[in-house]
Amino acid sequence: MQVTYYFDPLCPFTWRTSRWLTTVAPERGLDIHWRPFSLAILNGGVASAPEQWRAPSEASFSALRLIASLRGDNATIGRFYTEIGNRTHEAGAMISAEIVRDAAEAAGITDTKALDDESLDAAVQESHDEAFGSAGPDIGSPVLWVEGAPRGMHGPIIGAVPGTDEAVRIWDAVATLSASDTFFELKRGRP
Repeated sequence: MQVTYYFDPLCPFTWRTSRWLTTVAPERGLDIHWRPFSLAILNGGVASAPEQWRAPSEASFSALRLIASLRGDNATIGRFYTEIGNRTHEAGAMISAEIVRDAAEAAGITDTKALDDESLDAAVQESHDEAFGSAGPDIGSPVLWVEGAPRGMHGPIIGAVPGTDEAVRIWDAVATLSASDTFFELKRGRP
């Protein structure tokens, strides 16, 4: 089953959800397609980010350019995102241009010109619009689109990466809900 996962590497909740999804993938035979979703675009552009978030937003957006350039090479994108997440969310560091470049190198990506290629901004925007159109309005990163589902959905948002058994139970519930034309939202407050 194909699952399209739209994400912004800046978001820690998105990172945890991605680790849940990679845990579930071999258990349920999922083929994950990794696609850009930009929190910068969602919030009015990198230039409109508060000063303390501008450099991280720029670094994340450059990573999204590289992801857009690799479209279809899901194994490489998955490795790249894993390297970014390990260097940021797992290490307690904020994403930076240096981290993105180091992650690309560690993922085996030798051509990193895409990181600075503004012509790829349109591809990031297109992917973002696809995700937003499938699950919006009032959504953020991540967006999950399960093959055969009428729409994508924001989330699931999880507080910690669950073990395999719980991860599979969550997947089964998400897959069931995503197939429904009438289901919109299930939410509870964060502790």
